[in-house]
Amino acid sequence: MQNLYDIMQLLKQYGTFIYTTDFLGDLHLMEDEVKELYKSGIMDIKDYQMAMLILRQEATKYEMKKR
Repeated sequence: MQNLYDIMQLLKQYGTFIYTTDFLGDLHLMEDEVKELYKSGIMDIKDYQMAMLILRQEATKYEMKKR
């Protein structure tokens, strides 16, 4: 997993499509979905950690641009 697109493709594999026109809200929803995949044993710890890092970096980038 290297970028946001990879996370979106992973979620799509499990039937989760997130698009609400609120980018920051979408990132938070993706975080929740990734946490659930990890809790249910579908994701390993390495992929989980990388996905969470990418999502948080994207949220930070978005917030910095907005200022």
